[in-house]
Amino acid sequence: MIRTNIVKLTTLQAMAYRQKLKAGDIGIVIVRPDKSQPGIAAVNKKTGELTLLKNINEKDYPIDAFKEAMELTYGLPFKKQGSIKVTKEMFVEPVNEEEEEEITINEAAYQKILDHYTDKNGKLSYSLINKEMIKFAKSSSIVRDMIADGKSAGNIRDYITYNKFRNIACDLNMPDKEVGKIIELLDETDPKGIFKELNSELRKMLNTKK
Repeated sequence: MIRTNIVKLTTLQAMAYRQKLKAGDIGIVIVRPDKSQPGIAAVNKKTGELTLLKNINEKDYPIDAFKEAMELTYGLPFKKQGSIKVTKEMFVEPVNEEEEEEITINEAAYQKILDHYTDKNGKLSYSLINKEMIKFAKSSSIVRDMIADGKSAGNIRDYITYNKFRNIACDLNMPDKEVGKIIELLDETDPKGIFKELNSELRKMLNTKK
């Protein structure tokens, strides 16, 4: 069982620990999963110098690995048990379950949104987007209720934009993640933020109700 007096190295795929040597010096032991023979170096108590014991192959157990092991095990108790078993599985990085999942979007729906907000010059108009969103905000009874209930500007903005984009894309069942991804793609092209004017207007509407 790996205990707290055993450390994992970064310079080498191996584990290491401190052990007393018969000569009285401190021993640094490195165990690799692919080698049956551990690497051992002695640390001189007076000078702190590392010396590989005889028959230790420096290619398998480089001195830099021993230096790291000496630093990581400094102050830790000596390991009294026998040799440890080290496997390759100990060095497999765990899968991050919270890693952002890849979200795909419906290209046809995305194109409809782009076409809807493209101006006469053939450019995506953020002014047109905000103008339409603000008009929706001021005419929606649900938005008025959300403001009265003290909902945040972010929550109200999401309600407005998600519903408008679904309607334009003719897909009322479009998942929130997909709508959010479309907004993210649009937002990347505007350093000021795609809904800057809408956010400002929502803050005014919220302040008016206070």
